[in-house]
Amino acid sequence: MASCHTCGNDYDKSFDVVHSGKKFTFDSFECAIQALAPTCVHCSCRIIGHGLEANDKFYCCDHCAEKSGVKGLRDRI
Repeated sequence: MASCHTCGNDYDKSFDVVHSGKKFTFDSFECAIQALAPTCVHCSCRIIGHGLEANDKFYCCDHCAEKSGVKGLRDRI
């Protein structure tokens, strides 16, 4: 068994994710998201989908980007 990187749980069905050359072990997708998903700079939610990026900052949606002063991004084109 391997211990989860996020919560420390020893789980016989854990899985590994390699990100930027570093290996992480998780017991659930929830823990993987908590550890690896970027965070919206406006509302602090984890970005699970594509999200948006401007000026090296990540946003979960166009609304949050606009509230942070970013213009010209769209969720759907």
